[in-house]
Amino acid sequence: MRFLHALIGGIILTTSMSIAGGAHAATFVYVSNAEDGDIGTYTLLPDGTLRPGAKIEAGKPVMPLSVSPDRRFLFAAVRSKPFTVITFAVDPKSGALSRRSSAALAESFPYIRVDKTGRFLLGASYGGNLISVNAIGKDGAVSDPKQVIPTARNAHSIITDNTNRFVFVPHLGTDQIFQFRFDARTGRLTANTPPVVQMKAGSGPRHIIMSPDNRFAYLLNELTATVTTLSLDAKTGLLTEVGSASALPSDTRLVPGAPRPSPGRNVDSDVWASDLHLTPDGKFLYAAERTSSSIGALAVDRATGKLTYLSSTPTESQPRGFAIDPTGRTLIVSGEKSETISVYAIDPATGALALREKYPTGKGSNWVEIVSFD
Repeated sequence: MRFLHALIGGIILTTSMSIAGGAHAATFVYVSNAEDGDIGTYTLLPDGTLRPGAKIEAGKPVMPLSVSPDRRFLFAAVRSKPFTVITFAVDPKSGALSRRSSAALAESFPYIRVDKTGRFLLGASYGGNLISVNAIGKDGAVSDPKQVIPTARNAHSIITDNTNRFVFVPHLGTDQIFQFRFDARTGRLTANTPPVVQMKAGSGPRHIIMSPDNRFAYLLNELTATVTTLSLDAKTGLLTEVGSASALPSDTRLVPGAPRPSPGRNVDSDVWASDLHLTPDGKFLYAAERTSSSIGALAVDRATGKLTYLSSTPTESQPRGFAIDPTGRTLIVSGEKSETISVYAIDPATGALALREKYPTGKGSNWVEIVSFD
C-alpha cells in the first residue's frame, strides 16, 4: 500500500511539474518597422491572441531579421550607411530584447539568414549584386565580412538547405538561382557545378524555402506571383525545376511586373509578390502579393512537390513579410502601408485563413519573426 501511495504521489508530482513547465512555454513575435527604425515585440498567447510589448530601437530603416537556431539571438539588418547588423539577446521567459553588439555588413541587405550551426550570417544584396558571409561568436557578436562574392543583378534572398551543406540565392534581375556548396566548419561558400539554374525570363526569382523533408525547394517569383517547385538532389545539391502554380486567382487583373525601381512605368496593376512560407507539416504554402494586398494559399502534394491553388485572402496593405508559428495554427502578416498587423487562424484540414484580430504596429512594417520556447 505504501508503494502504491508513493507511486501515485510520484505520478501526481510529475504531472504537476509538467503542467508548471508548460505554463512557462512562450511564443514571441518580432516585427521590424523600417520607417520608425524599431522592432515591435509581442507575445502570442495560447488562445491565438497577441499581447503587444515594448518597441526596441534599432535604426532606420531596419528590415530583415533572422533568429539563431538556439533562439538566443535575434539579428536585425539596418539598410542605411554604414550598413550594420545588430545582435539582440532574446529573454526566453519574457521575450524581451536586449542589444548586445553591432557589426559591419558588406552592403544593404534585404535578406539575412543564420546558418543551421548558428556560427555564420549569410546576406544577399539586391542593390549590391552580391552575397556575403559574416562569422558569429558564441556571444552572438558578428564579425566583419569574411567572404564577399559578386554574383549577378538583384540577389534577393539566401538560404541553406536543411542539411546546411548547400546554399541557394535567387536573383530577380537575371532570373537565376545561384547554387553553392557550404562548408559549415569554415563558413566558406564555393560555386556548385553548374553554378546557376536558369528560370523563366521575366519571372523575377525572389524568395526560396525548403520543404520539411528537404526534397523540394519552393521559389516565389516576384514579377509573376508564381511559385516554382524544384527538386533537390541530396548528393549533389543541385536543383531541377518540377513545375509551378500561381498564387493569384485565375480572374486576377494584375499583369506581369518589372524589376523595381521602374522609372516611367505605371505599376498600379503590376504583380509584386513578396514572401512565402510553408506550414511546419508541409501541407500548405502561402504567398504574399503587394499590389492586391492578399495572401494566396496553395496545397502541397508532399510526395511530388506539386502545388494547387486554393484561395486568396485580403490582408494588410502592401504585405512585405509574414510568418507561421511552430504549431502551424497561426499566420501573422505585416503591411508596409498599414498601421496594423493581422493574425490569422490556419484551418489544419483546408489551409483556409480566418482573421482573428488586428494589432497596432509601426510605420513601414516589413519583416516578421516568431520565436517559440517550450
